[in-house]
Amino acid sequence: MDNRLKRTPGLYLTGFMGSGKTTIGRLVADRLGWDFIDLDTEIEAGEGATIAQIFELRGEAEFRRLETGMLQKVMGKIARVAPSVVALGGGTFAQPVNRDMLTGHGISVWLDCPLETIEERIGEAGLRPLARDAQQFRRLYAERRPAYEQADFRVDANCDVQQTVEAILQLSCWK
Repeated sequence: MDNRLKRTPGLYLTGFMGSGKTTIGRLVADRLGWDFIDLDTEIEAGEGATIAQIFELRGEAEFRRLETGMLQKVMGKIARVAPSVVALGGGTFAQPVNRDMLTGHGISVWLDCPLETIEERIGEAGLRPLARDAQQFRRLYAERRPAYEQADFRVDANCDVQQTVEAILQLSCWK
């Protein structure tokens, strides 16, 4: 058993958009009695704009800068206040600077899900700026997988939500 699982203050869920990070994260946090933080929601609250608006008005590079800054804030809060489950944005873990920051500051879990399932889950792409072009979407999925593979653990998210929650909770005795 990985001893980090016993003492980690943060459980960071990563995976492609539509893999279930927010839904599963809330359920895992509830079961553990931990706080839940959705990184994208924190960014939107901090900026007073939706992710789509930030992408449209300021561009992806600026969004990634904001994302890294918010991740730093969230990590600081977790270290000071309470253990938390964090749903990272789909591209957060794909950025080397963010992966480096997370090293040693918690456990990362990749919610692995096939592209076909993700496409079904996200449906209309209007709210997801990087899903508007189907060909680019598929390319992005393939490009990000090697980054996700660097997570501490991989959990199959192509099943019932409760099965995925149980798989995460079985990684160790979290309580």
